[in-house]
Amino acid sequence: MLRYRSRGRRFTRGKEAPGQGDSRTAPGIQPADHLQEHLDRIRNELGNSPDIIFRQLKLGGASEANCAIVYLNGLSDPEKINHDVMESLLQLDKEFLQNVERSPADVLDMVMKDGLATGESRISADWNEAMLAILSGDTVILFEGADRIIIAGTQGGQWRSVTEPTSQLVVRGPKDSFVESIATNISLIRRRLKSSQLRLETMKIGSVTHTHVAIMYVKEKADPGIVREIKDRLNRIEIEGILESAYIEEFIQDKTITPFPTIYNTERPDDATSKLLEGRIVVLVDGTPFVLVLPTVFAHFFQSPEDYAQRFDIAIVMRLVRYIGFIILVLGPSVYIALTTFHYEMVPTQLLISLVAQREGVPFPAFIEAMLMEVVFEILREAGVRMPRAIGQTVSVVGALILGQAVVEAGLITPAMVIVVALTGIASFTLPAYNLSIAGRLIRFGFMVLSGMFGFYGLTLGVIVLIAHMNSLRSFGVPFMSPISPFRLRNQKDAIIRLPFQPLQSQAAEASTGPGAASKNDASTAEDSDGRMDGAGQQGSDGKINSGSRQHTAANGAGGNRNA
Repeated sequence: MLRYRSRGRRFTRGKEAPGQGDSRTAPGIQPADHLQEHLDRIRNELGNSPDIIFRQLKLGGASEANCAIVYLNGLSDPEKINHDVMESLLQLDKEFLQNVERSPADVLDMVMKDGLATGESRISADWNEAMLAILSGDTVILFEGADRIIIAGTQGGQWRSVTEPTSQLVVRGPKDSFVESIATNISLIRRRLKSSQLRLETMKIGSVTHTHVAIMYVKEKADPGIVREIKDRLNRIEIEGILESAYIEEFIQDKTITPFPTIYNTERPDDATSKLLEGRIVVLVDGTPFVLVLPTVFAHFFQSPEDYAQRFDIAIVMRLVRYIGFIILVLGPSVYIALTTFHYEMVPTQLLISLVAQREGVPFPAFIEAMLMEVVFEILREAGVRMPRAIGQTVSVVGALILGQAVVEAGLITPAMVIVVALTGIASFTLPAYNLSIAGRLIRFGFMVLSGMFGFYGLTLGVIVLIAHMNSLRSFGVPFMSPISPFRLRNQKDAIIRLPFQPLQSQAAEASTGPGAASKNDASTAEDSDGRMDGAGQQGSDGKINSGSRQHTAANGAGGNRNA
């Protein structure tokens, strides 16, 4: 089903080009002596679907119907159709329409100019575009003897209203979130970013679903080379349907064999807007509340919108807690296994006596204990997510407590192991990004195996391999580990910690005009490594845009130089 090759798809600004998204040659609309011929063709192509509404009209006092409107019940707005389309058509100038010298083309042009109250309408001679418009919720207006049709924008239907985010909650900050309507999502961003530099380009992906996909960026801040690269990768997607933004994420990311997400996603409009102001590009997909932000770096997954709604000292503490939570998530069980299996001498005497006393009567080694408890914890976590909301959370918490107490009393697991597994599970919830939490949970099992086999030696080797892998990752040519690697002290103002806004503003000014920025003729690249993007020009190794040139890794692995 999934294929990836080049297609002749083009981006358009604000509106899809006629016939776009269909690889077949778009047939024209042939004039018909009788209007019923076109209506029968529509019925046949749509399988006589009962939710397709046909309404024939007599314009200008004609004896027979000379006009018809076609729309899809449920996807169209009935009020727009009744008031802006039908009522407008029935109030047309009868003297003009009764003139026998008027051709069908003249009537169509007059209706287009003076006969419709809809704000969005267009003329098309493409039959495929007419069919796609009907299936998208627009209304098609046909005239007898005409070789063109009018498409009136009447999309409507029921959409989920804007509500509070479900996965990125904050105590202080905006409470709205994206929804499944791409038009609503675009308006949520435009409401916050009222700038003429904000650019919107749309396309359709999916040979069957024809899903609307849009990219948004601030022209004076975004790297033009990265914008071109994103559009090029989107153009190469060949798939029958796009039902979620994760479909596109897997196609356009630089490396697929990695547990780490190299594309950031969010359902918060304020978070997406802040990324646009940093010079990043936002990809919106119709039908999902999660938008993609790219390029991204590792530090983004530890940043929360609430960091900028609290005092900087409070934000520093909260962000450090998240980093500590990620370390516990990845290394907590493996460190316990290594200490209790191979390295008793590193444990204080009193604590060692307590741990050894707990292990009396336990039939399993520490590694088997940890694996059993971690697997059970993952089962309970998954069950809590899939069960009905009213009882899911209660069952998962109560189940964990009862199960933990039962296995300890049965002598299968030590109490210390229950504490370690519980602490690891709690640490996974400290991360703002759910996909990074999943990555940490997967990596945790690998470290547990290494520590169970080789102790701290295997754990150290695993950490080295993990760091090397993370440094090899790229997000549209941007090093994933910046600003941590390469490390530059002056660019740590909003990475692991968050300094007050004044130093952040001064850092942004240095990136574009100060000594940290390279001139266009300079062969070296200024590397601003704070994980943010600012200024106009090329993007540095940290995710900042600089005015120098850099090496960019394309989707096929080949590199190319781009100048600002």
